[in-house]
Amino acid sequence: MIITIEYYLILSAFMFLVGVTGVLINRNAIVVFMSIELMLNSANLTLVTFSSFLGNSIGQLFVFFVMTVAAAEAAVGLAIIIAIFRNKLTVNIDEINILKW
Repeated sequence: MIITIEYYLILSAFMFLVGVTGVLINRNAIVVFMSIELMLNSANLTLVTFSSFLGNSIGQLFVFFVMTVAAAEAAVGLAIIIAIFRNKLTVNIDEINILKW
């Protein structure tokens, strides 16, 4: 069985939809954060798929930059979530209102 480009794109779209659903439905900051990471990974899968399909490495190089930004975002985002948890004792997005006047 030959795996064509459509299978990778369908998988990527499914991963992206799961991430969007997680962002829109969940109120837990950590789950929302993981859903955003899932959406970034689905975009990376799409970039690698088209890069392989077209036969050039530009998409794969761009994936390394996206992964670098995602790693930095994960470090900073988790630090912010931990700091908020220490102050408010919750990671529920509805209960965190430190930016309101």
